[in-house]
Amino acid sequence: MRYALLTLLSFCISPAQAAFNIKQVAQGIYVHQGVIELPDVYNHDAIANIGFIVGEKCVAVIDTGGNPAQGEQLKQAIKKITTVPICYVINTHVHPDHIFGNSAFRNIANIKFIGHKKLARAMSERGPFYIARSEEQIAIKLTEDDIVMPTINVNKTLKLDLGKRILQLTAHPTAHTDNDLTVYDKNTSTLWMSDLLFISHLPVLDGSLKGWLKEINKLEKRQFTVVIPGHGPIERNWPESMQAEKQYLQYLEKVIRSKIKKGVFLEDVIKTVDYPDKNQWQLFNDFHKKNLSSAYAELEWED
Repeated sequence: MRYALLTLLSFCISPAQAAFNIKQVAQGIYVHQGVIELPDVYNHDAIANIGFIVGEKCVAVIDTGGNPAQGEQLKQAIKKITTVPICYVINTHVHPDHIFGNSAFRNIANIKFIGHKKLARAMSERGPFYIARSEEQIAIKLTEDDIVMPTINVNKTLKLDLGKRILQLTAHPTAHTDNDLTVYDKNTSTLWMSDLLFISHLPVLDGSLKGWLKEINKLEKRQFTVVIPGHGPIERNWPESMQAEKQYLQYLEKVIRSKIKKGVFLEDVIKTVDYPDKNQWQLFNDFHKKNLSSAYAELEWED
């Protein structure tokens, strides 16, 4: 297949759904960039960056979207681009905007679903809640059949051979969540970082603030040509592109430690702790207080 950087292809599955756009961001690597919005009845939780990587023998899907219809859109987009069979669906973590398109791929012969070693447990624990709120929140009634568990668990690392293309999957310690998985393609020096990296969208803490900063410190020492965040535009300026996220998380750590040391209660932290550069972040007012609460709960008990 001839490579054309940032070639834009549009697919429309039905008049009721918006055009599904795919960009080739590196040779054989395709991304659908989600909108930076809260999940709602209009976007149906189709808000994450999802896509796929094409080898000579296999296609690996990286996250499938927030609902089964989006998963089907992704599957049809793959068929329009390549005849190489889909062998793998890789879920980068448990959040619903990344996993609920899985069911569209379930009937593919010999398909394997891959996730962090803790992903299955997280799906089991959170799945019923996601399903219960789905009709009201995103106007789609999800069911238990839409929770497709991993058939391969990644304990530390796993290599996948797509045919002259080796992917390195890494299961990270608790950071954004406790089940974060990244995908590295050596051929193009591309890291599919998913929600370990937020661009424009305020980072959302659902794991460990200290753990996330540790993973950031490790990753920024490496060199990548292309980095794919979970939300926001594709990045080619690494590690500079990660600094805004890092600075925000460092600010949370520093300020909340100071407040705890002074005996300030969580309720007052939530009311008073802002962020000087908050205007650079979309959805700041929707997630900042939650981040404060999560960080406070973690740092309150450190030695």
